[in-house]
Amino acid sequence: VFGPFGDQKGPFGLILAFQALPIIIFVACFFSILYYLRVLPMLVLLMGKLMFRLMGTSGAESLEVAASIFMGQTEAPLVIRPYLDELTDSELMTIMTAGMAHIAGSVFGAYVLFGAEPRHLLTAVVMTAPGTILISKLLVPETGKPKTAGRVDLVLEKRAVNILDAASRGVIDGLFLALNVAAMLIAFIALIYFANGVLKVAHTDLQTSLGYLLAPVAWILGVPWQDAKTVGYLMGTKVVLNEFVAFSILGPLKGHIAERSFTIATYALCGFANFASIGIQIGGIGALAPSRKQDLARLGFRAVLAGTMANYLSAAIAGLMLA
Repeated sequence: VFGPFGDQKGPFGLILAFQALPIIIFVACFFSILYYLRVLPMLVLLMGKLMFRLMGTSGAESLEVAASIFMGQTEAPLVIRPYLDELTDSELMTIMTAGMAHIAGSVFGAYVLFGAEPRHLLTAVVMTAPGTILISKLLVPETGKPKTAGRVDLVLEKRAVNILDAASRGVIDGLFLALNVAAMLIAFIALIYFANGVLKVAHTDLQTSLGYLLAPVAWILGVPWQDAKTVGYLMGTKVVLNEFVAFSILGPLKGHIAERSFTIATYALCGFANFASIGIQIGGIGALAPSRKQDLARLGFRAVLAGTMANYLSAAIAGLMLA
């Protein structure tokens, strides 16, 4: 469709708008077809039952965490929509953390195009699921009685009438997501340059400030010290802005930092945990359960912390395995 602009090996190199964003549209279409064919719901049910047995969580939160492996932070809660109003605070925290700690399948291909290894991205989203439950329960322990304790019930929303309708709905959803990603990148990258312009007065920049702040954390995760400041900057960028911006910066670093550092950074960045996601969840989950909007706002910053810690836990495990 885009001719030489759509070929990364062409004369123009990587052009995000013509190469990465169309992948989002395709994957969203593909996932919509899988949902219509009941392939995706069955995978979610299988994973949910596994976590229900292994982690001892309620049926609702087990299913939602399983759905987050494949779906985004506003789509995954749809599988437990009837229970959202009656979730305990601990269950709601788990659901918010799951959204923060995972990535949507629709943006997976874009991160691969940036240079991230598919096997590491896949491993990261699966590894993070139990970590999500662990960290969220540490921050907000269960003190109530979950309505779905002891059972796992999958709720399916049938929107499409046939496979073509499912594909077209996926294309439309993917288009909105791609446009949203493009707009966020334009705005947030401009903000980085603006912040750097302001910080130039103090003879520093955002990269240096975030790098020094989070370099010790990156080193603890297993990043060699010579790359710790660079990876620390990426980790800070992911939380302050978003993971898409962080991955777009990580890609060109391939070959310039150690392979170990690149891999650990991939695990640490593989999640939606950032400040903007609080608003996304209040708007998205709040639309499904208006009575929980205040609870969503109250738990928002803790969910960002929990999601970030879950990603760092996966990165630390990856660092141990790489050793």
